[in-house]
Parts: sequence; structure tokens; C-alpha cells
Amino acid sequence: MINILYEDNHLLVVEKKVGVLSQSDGTNTPDMLTILKQYLKEKYNKPGNVYLGLVHRLDKNVGGVMVFAKTSKAAKRLSEGIRNREFKKTYLAVCKGIIDSDGEYLDYLKRIEYRSVISNSKEGKLAILSYKVLSRKNNDTLVKINLETGRHHQIRVQFSYHNHPLLGDEKYGSKGAYPLALFAYKLEFTHPTTKEKLEFKVLPKEGYFRNYKKDISNL
Repeated sequence: MINILYEDNHLLVVEKKVGVLSQSDGTNTPDMLTILKQYLKEKYNKPGNVYLGLVHRLDKNVGGVMVFAKTSKAAKRLSEGIRNREFKKTYLAVCKGIIDSDGEYLDYLKRIEYRSVISNSKEGKLAILSYKVLSRKNNDTLVKINLETGRHHQIRVQFSYHNHPLLGDEKYGSKGAYPLALFAYKLEFTHPTTKEKLEFKVLPKEGYFRNYKKDISNL
């Protein structure tokens, strides 16, 4: 069942589930692009290939809000908005350890094959995020994260580097009882044709977030 948050002639905004790829990687793993193209093909009884533009991605084990473009014009304008940092992406994460107060991380990230690392020599790309502490339980901290730049694995790398790896992060932390505790819960952007300011939210309900339902219910 696809959770459609918004649809018009230009856009398709949906919730990506944890474990689903943003686009195909050549395996049989389900991916949003293929699923949504099939949805459009069936809904509008379209023959042949269906156009759907992927303008941003979420990692396989990250759920949350995604927007797709139904026209090439919309795709171009949305991509420009992302490059100009006009997209506002807000995440929820559960981190290991107690984080005392709200804060900001400013680091330089360098990508090495399938990983990203912090580069103190500033030879990497600038990575900026800010976070707000929402709750602390069982020596873990729930944070709301405003992502200022969109680097590869940025949130995971920066919190791990600053000694608060995300729970369930096998690559930058340690294996946990549930999948990665990171969720893209809010997306804000300008409609590519009407120029209307749009905002969409989805709250996580599974995994580590089960312990924080009351803490995020009013977001």
C-alpha cells in the first residue's frame, strides 16, 4: 500500500518505507521509482513507459517523505531548488548516549567508495546540520535535525564522529535490534509551477521510535 501524501499534474509526494530503495540498484529489492511508475501506469491507464523524475534520495534503511516529479520541467525546477538549498529537510534520529543540549555540527566530509569520513584538513565538502534535543531515555537521545547541506551519509557520519552514533547504524556505529534510527519526517519546498510553499509530514512508528511516540506526536 503506497502512502500518497500529495499528487497533482506536476508532483507526487509519498512516504518511503524503511527497506525500500529510492531507485533500482539492479537487484530484486523493491524501489520507489519502479513502484510509483507502476502506480501511475495503472491509475491513468498509460501505455508504454511512464515518466517520473527522481530529484532526491533516501538511503534504503531510512523512511520518510519523498517528492517525485511527474514532468521534466518540474524535475528541473525541483533540482534547481535543491541545489540552491531551497528545500528544507527535517529528520528525527535516536542517538547513542546523552546529548546535553541543542547544537550544530560543522565538518568537512570526504567520500571514500561507499563510506564518508570527516576530513579535518578541509579537503572534503562542507557539511552543516543543527539539532534540537526532544527527549532522553535509557541513555539514548531523540533529536530533531535540520539538514543544511546534503552530503553522502551526512547525519550518520557527523553524529558518529561526535560520539553519538545513530542506533542501528551498522556502518558508522554498531548493529542494533532494529534498523537505522533515522527518519525524514518533514519536507518543505516551493511548488515548481504555482510557487506555493508546501510542507509535508510523516511520523515514524516503528523500530526505536516506538519508545518516543508521545515525544513526537505534536511535531
